[in-house]
Amino acid sequence: MRGGRGSVVAGGVRSAVRRRNGAVPGGGSKDAMAMALSLGEGGGSRLRRQLESGGFVAAEYVKQLSQQSDGDRDLQEHRQRIQALSEETAQSLKRNVYQNYRQFIETAREISYLESEMYQLSHILTEQKGIMEAVTQALLLQADRDDPELGSRRAATTDPFLPLSAKEAAASEEGRQRTLTTLLEKVEGYRDLLPESPSKYLVYNGDLVEYDADHMAQIQRVHAFLMNDCLLVATALPNRRGAYRYVALYSLDGLAVVNVKDNPPMKDMFKLLMFPESRIFQAENAKIKKEWLEVLEETKRNRALSEKQRLEQEALPRPAPTPAESTNPFEEDEEEEESSAEEEVVDLSLEWIQELPEDLDVCIAQRDFEGAVDLLDKLNEYLRDKPVSQPVKELRIKVDERVRQLTDVLVFELSPDRSLRGGPRATRRAVSQLIRLGQSTKACELFLKNRAAAVQTAIRQLRIEGATLLYIHKLCHVFFTSLLETAREFETDFTGNNGCYSAFVVWARSSMKMFVDAFSKQVFDSKESLSTAAECVKVAKEHCKQLSEIGLDLTFIIHALLVKDIKGALQSYKDIIIEATKHRNSEEMWRRMNLMTPEALGKLREEMRSCGVGNFDQYTGDDCWVNLSYTVVAFTKQTMAFLEEALKLYFPELHMVLLESLVEIILVAVQHVDYSLRCEQDPEKKTFIRQNASFLYETVLPVVEKRFEEGVGKPAKQLQDLRNASRLMRVNPESTTSVV
Repeated sequence: MRGGRGSVVAGGVRSAVRRRNGAVPGGGSKDAMAMALSLGEGGGSRLRRQLESGGFVAAEYVKQLSQQSDGDRDLQEHRQRIQALSEETAQSLKRNVYQNYRQFIETAREISYLESEMYQLSHILTEQKGIMEAVTQALLLQADRDDPELGSRRAATTDPFLPLSAKEAAASEEGRQRTLTTLLEKVEGYRDLLPESPSKYLVYNGDLVEYDADHMAQIQRVHAFLMNDCLLVATALPNRRGAYRYVALYSLDGLAVVNVKDNPPMKDMFKLLMFPESRIFQAENAKIKKEWLEVLEETKRNRALSEKQRLEQEALPRPAPTPAESTNPFEEDEEEEESSAEEEVVDLSLEWIQELPEDLDVCIAQRDFEGAVDLLDKLNEYLRDKPVSQPVKELRIKVDERVRQLTDVLVFELSPDRSLRGGPRATRRAVSQLIRLGQSTKACELFLKNRAAAVQTAIRQLRIEGATLLYIHKLCHVFFTSLLETAREFETDFTGNNGCYSAFVVWARSSMKMFVDAFSKQVFDSKESLSTAAECVKVAKEHCKQLSEIGLDLTFIIHALLVKDIKGALQSYKDIIIEATKHRNSEEMWRRMNLMTPEALGKLREEMRSCGVGNFDQYTGDDCWVNLSYTVVAFTKQTMAFLEEALKLYFPELHMVLLESLVEIILVAVQHVDYSLRCEQDPEKKTFIRQNASFLYETVLPVVEKRFEEGVGKPAKQLQDLRNASRLMRVNPESTTSVV
């Protein structure tokens, strides 16, 4: 403040200091006392009321405060009070927002529901208005028929034109059809979708501008053709004047017209609603917009009236024709059958049948899939034994269109693009309704695609961290749990559809392949040790056995998919053992092992005992000496470890690979011993070599053979021959070159 900021507060502070020092007699003490009272215990509430008052002016308040304050300390305290009041107000506001947050959400949801209901109510009122006008016209026509004079007087007073004669009316009808044909010849691609009909004629047509329903951006200029039963939308061809290209065709039965309120610059617009889409069009001016709205509503009313009259006319019983006399006695039975078939007319004037297409639209819009399928089942039950007449065919066409819409919605519910949360049970609703619609094959395909995407997503979301065995535990738990849940849900949903089970088996095989790819990438491609790979495969097999609870055995599939990788791992580890054995053989001095301490000797005894060598004590000497070579002892431990891990990976397809690998490993050690016996000249070392050879032939090889037979379940002839042979490979006694 002493730096000369020149603020109002600083000036007020300086004046307050001068008053305190006596520059303004009698003024400082009273003002300070008033300021102290205002900032006392009740100062907070008074300050709040002062700030909330309607006539509060910040500049005047700061000016008054600076004049009444007694130095910097008072200003700082007042500033802290205001800041604390601000924070308290913010916290109070935040609490109120949190308390009302749920009410805000519920209110927004209710507004959305009310908006949907208001639209439906508006649509119903429009239809009721059309029905009332149609009934009024029908009553007037009936009154005119009953009293022709009254009808003529009404026509003379209401219509300035004279009624057309029958010939003139026919000419007018023919002219309208000719106009329709002439206009539609200029539209490309309409003939396949709009077949010619003598009852179809053009009501109104004109140019419109289409806008995007979401962003209200102009899309294109179109030309609309309104006929007595449909609306055709086309776009102008750029290079041909007066020619159009077909865009869309909408039936008036499922078309709703909504007036769009003017909101400059967006004006003269109206919306057409066709489930599940909507389109917004802009007319050239307000007059043309009004004409479009009126003619669309009038055409829809006339369409509904004519359709109702046609159904009532067809529902009336037809008089049976008088048959001509015939002398053929068999014709009487045939005529009776024909007359009974003609007399059986399907009554489609029931209220629930008339409202069935609209009810289906409402159910689909409200996602009441069960209600829609119930209505379809009710209609199928009603028409089961009824003859297929023309009205029934037309009703079927309308209903089939709704069935296609319902099927599309259910298919979208099962698409992998939807949320995959909720597990297999989340798809039960859509699957069950598709099965009820007779789409069990499609339901099965979509269900399995959905579950495949869910399983794949779950596997991808697993984080690869820590030890490989820990990741494999997580991977197996996620995959096999998902597979088991999918199988149980499949059995629940498709009970009775035996043809779908083969599709599930194919899906399970493809899912297993996806699992094995992730498994092999982590276990075998990363060059893990054989013991780690064996533990991982063991975990996968144990989880796979869980599927036997539901009668599904995929063990043979996982064996077939893993056999290549396991073969590669066995051969790779075999090569490592052979290379290590050859390296030790090259440095072999044929000396006894000295373990130096009893503890080391005890540890070696325990290791040999775990390898299956029970008579190892006969090869130990005095103190800590072992009457075997270090090379032979290391070879024994490494070979038995390889055999134990390989047996964990064993299944029948790996029998020959494992057996050949064992034979190759043993041959390296036996050939080295045989060669050393041939080449060694020192009698003591020769005796020591024979002792090591005896250990290999009489102890190690029988243990390998026995353990292999226990793990595989049958003996191996190759190992028996290897043990019984006194010489595995004869070497030229005069040669000093190793053949190993």
